[in-house]
Amino acid sequence: MEQNEDGGYTVTVPSLPGCVSEGPTWEEALAHIEEAIAGYVEVARKLGKPIPVEVSVPLNTSNAGT
Repeated sequence: MEQNEDGGYTVTVPSLPGCVSEGPTWEEALAHIEEAIAGYVEVARKLGKPIPVEVSVPLNTSNAGT
């Protein structure tokens, strides 16, 4: 989420290409992107397209360099 020069916010979802939304406040931008994500998933399902899933994996640095 990035704050715009005009004070609003733009939200992008990197794992869902083209899924972008905006809102005048932080809360509204989050609400709008939730709707955009739901729409993206609905269209992808109707078109039989795969729905990207982002998985976070914790970085284990205790073995780094060994």
